[in-house]
Amino acid sequence: MMMNLEDVKQDLNLVNAIDWDMTPEDAVTLYLEWGNNWARSNYVIRSADDVSHYFVVNTWKGDPVVYLVRRNSEEAVELAKFRMPEPVEEQFLESIGHNKGVYSTEGPVRDWLRSELLH
Repeated sequence: MMMNLEDVKQDLNLVNAIDWDMTPEDAVTLYLEWGNNWARSNYVIRSADDVSHYFVVNTWKGDPVVYLVRRNSEEAVELAKFRMPEPVEEQFLESIGHNKGVYSTEGPVRDWLRSELLH
């Protein structure tokens, strides 16, 4: 079952495992293109046991949705799904020109997530 923001808040181990600097692009480079680890030289994937937890914002189906993703070299699993507050959502949409895609969490989105989870 997909978690929501409150579920994530309650799981301290999960919150502590979040890589706030991981982007969707970095995750693909690290986990799917093992030979290109130069993108994040401080972290190298050695086996399927290596895992990252990170947030993305997906706008492909209309309104922006935040996902918490768990990725290893074999799969990416969406662990949580939720919306951001309207003012943050509006700033985010403006920042991406209302385009569709999958985006890393930066600026106001990251600030909001960190304030929710690291209080």
